[in-house]
Amino acid sequence: MSKTFRPYEPDQIFLMPVSMREWLSGDHLAYFISDVVEQLDLSEITKRYAEERGYPPYHPVMMVKVFLYAYCTGVVSSRKIEKRLCEDIAFRVLAANNTPDFRTISDFRKDHLKALAGLFLQVLKLCRKAGLVKLGHVALDGTKIKANASKHKAMSYKRMKEEEARLESEVMELFRKAEAVDEDEDQRYGKDKRGDELPKELAFRESRLKKIREARAALEAEARLEGEKSTDKGEAVAPRDKVQRNFTDPDSHIMPAPGGKHFIQAYNAQAAVDSAHQVIVAAEVTNKPTDRGQAEPMMEVVKVNTGQLPRQMSADAGYFSSNAVQNLTALGIDVYMPPDKTGRRFTIPPAPRGRIPKSLSTVDRMRRKLRTKKGRECYGLRKKLPEPVFGQIKQARGFRQFLLRGSDKVSSEWKIICTGHNLLKLFRARGRGLLGQEVLAIAPA
Repeated sequence: MSKTFRPYEPDQIFLMPVSMREWLSGDHLAYFISDVVEQLDLSEITKRYAEERGYPPYHPVMMVKVFLYAYCTGVVSSRKIEKRLCEDIAFRVLAANNTPDFRTISDFRKDHLKALAGLFLQVLKLCRKAGLVKLGHVALDGTKIKANASKHKAMSYKRMKEEEARLESEVMELFRKAEAVDEDEDQRYGKDKRGDELPKELAFRESRLKKIREARAALEAEARLEGEKSTDKGEAVAPRDKVQRNFTDPDSHIMPAPGGKHFIQAYNAQAAVDSAHQVIVAAEVTNKPTDRGQAEPMMEVVKVNTGQLPRQMSADAGYFSSNAVQNLTALGIDVYMPPDKTGRRFTIPPAPRGRIPKSLSTVDRMRRKLRTKKGRECYGLRKKLPEPVFGQIKQARGFRQFLLRGSDKVSSEWKIICTGHNLLKLFRARGRGLLGQEVLAIAPA
């Protein structure tokens, strides 16, 4: 007996729905992104289209919707976005069946990078209006993200000096040979022949020598600046022989990868995360391999972004310095920042009873504070806040390497990534009934 199957007719012609709103469920992320973008202030982007010239460009509001949805779903490559605009229903709905090519997408990101990064503040204001940001406790952490550059394209200061001397010698030798060839050709063919074209070997060596000289000068300038900061007389300080500079992205640095088992060419992406709903309230990037010195600047960014400082903050031992703890405490922040590295292998003894001696140093006071029940609980929030956020960004959304180069562009790209994270928090809050429709009706100032 033959089995009956459901109809299967690959060549069947279908009448598609008249409205693209019927292509996706009403609670889809794409529609949420569309509604949010309609309420954002995009004047920094739209004002650049005042002049009527050439073929009409794609609508900037559509492009912003596509970009934010792409970053929320882990699609950041312009070529991949172009492919999704042809194959992915959600992308097609947001673009209203427009299909800009990857070059147009890439140029839009490049031309409006600062404005796109500026949307971080507007989305953060929506999060605050929705009650997702309380600033009761903010945890700070950093994660190393690969730069768009190979660590093999970096060179140490010592090797720069050696290569510069070697290349100078080779260039002079090639010039000598070129002059000898010119003299020989003048004798054979006369002096009318130009003969001034650079040999390929000479062109390569001169260009490489130029790059090495520029990199060496930059390292020496950095060393002089550090010398001015560390000495009263501003004495010149020579760079250390092992300090490196990358030729592809000079702003990036060699850093230990997460886990510390190997090194990568990277940036140190910083995030301050609010404890209420894991909303990122400050996002910055540094090219310093360590987190030391970042606590105070990041809390200042939190204040600029939200208008106030958190009541409590936590950070790991990499951020600790006595000055940082003292300065943040003076601002009214209850700080939880260990002076010593901790781990599962270490058992923290309970705090001693009695009053805290006035003679205790900042380091010992913090050690004692973190041994109390409250101290352990507050510091424990650090592992529950930034680390899952970085996991969501790197694992769930697959963002492990910056596309752009240079500190300014990388910083903007990181803010767009964090904007996507906060949009997802807004979207999920609405799904849980925490976000009222009136929030979306408020255009951020």
